[in-house]
Amino acid sequence: MKSAAPISVALATAGLMATAVSAQIADRRRPPQLIRENLGVAVPMRDGIRLTANVYLPAGTGRWPTVFVRTPYDRRGPAASSYRYFLRHGYAVVIQDVRGRYGSQGIFGPIEQEGPDGSDTLNWIASQPWSNGRVAMAGSSYLGLTDWWAAIENNPHLKAISPMYSGDDEYLDRYYSPGGALQLGHRLLWLAENFTLPTEVKPLFKSYIYDLPLQTADVSATGHILPLWRGAIAHPSEDSYWRKSSIRERMRNVSVPVLSFAGWFDTYAESDLDAFSRLSRRHVPVETWVGPWAHNPGWKFPTRDFGRQAEIGIRSKQAQWFDTWMAAAGSEAITVNGEPELHVFIMGPNVWREEHEWPLARTRYTPLYLSSSGHANTASGDGSLRWQPVRKSAPDTFTYDPRNPVPTAGGSTCCEPQILPPGPLDQTRVERRDDVLVYTSEPLPEEVEVTGPVRVILYVSTSTNDTDFTAKLVDVQPQGRPLLVTDGIQRLRYRLSLDRPVFVKRNTAYQISVDAGVTSYVFAPGHRIRLEVSSSNFPRFDRSLNTIRPNGEESKLTKARQTVLHEKGYPSAVVLPIIPRSTPRGGSANPERQQPRPQG
Repeated sequence: MKSAAPISVALATAGLMATAVSAQIADRRRPPQLIRENLGVAVPMRDGIRLTANVYLPAGTGRWPTVFVRTPYDRRGPAASSYRYFLRHGYAVVIQDVRGRYGSQGIFGPIEQEGPDGSDTLNWIASQPWSNGRVAMAGSSYLGLTDWWAAIENNPHLKAISPMYSGDDEYLDRYYSPGGALQLGHRLLWLAENFTLPTEVKPLFKSYIYDLPLQTADVSATGHILPLWRGAIAHPSEDSYWRKSSIRERMRNVSVPVLSFAGWFDTYAESDLDAFSRLSRRHVPVETWVGPWAHNPGWKFPTRDFGRQAEIGIRSKQAQWFDTWMAAAGSEAITVNGEPELHVFIMGPNVWREEHEWPLARTRYTPLYLSSSGHANTASGDGSLRWQPVRKSAPDTFTYDPRNPVPTAGGSTCCEPQILPPGPLDQTRVERRDDVLVYTSEPLPEEVEVTGPVRVILYVSTSTNDTDFTAKLVDVQPQGRPLLVTDGIQRLRYRLSLDRPVFVKRNTAYQISVDAGVTSYVFAPGHRIRLEVSSSNFPRFDRSLNTIRPNGEESKLTKARQTVLHEKGYPSAVVLPIIPRSTPRGGSANPERQQPRPQG
């Protein structure tokens, strides 16, 4: 979860702007010729621990508003230094190592300690002779989380925050998935990167990713027992252990204006949009941008180029947001547009569109039904997607062997793209496997915009008492190339609730709902919509070992015989959030222009 440098090239006006900006703000925008540095400053916390920070000040004398950044990745690193951008806009900049990391004392531990530590530092900043007492916070990934934790403290000096790719829930974002499977590759990569000692050689990813039981994989990945990992593996359900570390549970305490950024191919996108929805319902000033980005927005996908339109000035937008809410008269004196603003990048036409709620109120949730003659295995099989329910359709079967899982091929992976490449990658190799069911529509006569949460309703049975089912939404190009749009997984024991596992009876049909993620994507005319169904997506998610023991404690690998039903009484379908063509690209609504429903 390393912070990424901004990808800014295009300068655009932020949606939430003051109608009048004071002369002091205008003066501060003049770029200083020099800066002053005070490196390695010890900041006292309420418990006596001292956290180390670097302080950067604009040239000259005066009292400055401050942009405050907290990082576990070294305040002296190149990613942290990108925040010095704000000096050119008349802000002091404070970059601090969080507790227990690099120059700071204490123990790096529970995420919730970032709230009090952030608040204590806000008070310290406000007491400095160079500070005017008004502070904004910015950060990406873990750095963005520190923004949220400081915000719930309601410190009077914090006037605005701008988290990027941070999410709002520890269980759903950094450890498990909405379907209850562990985000294995993400977590072990992060642990290996951040907890292997500098004097030790980092092990190869393949050397530890298959290790069982999972509860001891921390030692394989880092050489050390890590309480963060052991606690997470001991709590696979979303219980009280996770609620105490969830911003989502405390979102009602956030009252500062929020400018956030998310990526369609970032694992935190769903939670970033959840935060937008929760804040907008409470009328907290919020603006969110969701682009065609991975966790590092500068990463270029080998299969798709979304154009220069995808490159926005993230730092410039943050500076404009901070200018708005840090005006000398205080935010209460600024007249602003009170409507929440959601800027979604629509992949395909590659344009931005402004919305004001999530999911979009005009969404038409439209099912595409699975069908086959019982041989949907591989892309060469007979699986199809139809716009009308199917009456007669033979079930499809495959064997899931956790010794040979379906390999991850793109998607919302995090956070080392050289090891787990993210994005809309080619699924050809995956679709050659006999344990992957492939269902494809006829070529589309006209474009279909899918913007919102994608759900896959499956009627399934298994020869074991617990297993996984995966789903991938794929865009098949006219030349046949299948590119991933979004995907997800459901562990059967968590099909009813994430907080209480309930096992299934063997060889008994159950309806499940697979959360296949969020997207904004246009399937162009001549393209085909495809759904892949299997039981593994490894190592993005851990392998179900197909037993009733906690997956983190199990070492035995058991095969499972899987069945997917899709006939009358078992209407398996991918439910697409289709947006009618009532909104011209990048324009206002036109109710006279409606997108007709595709016909089978």
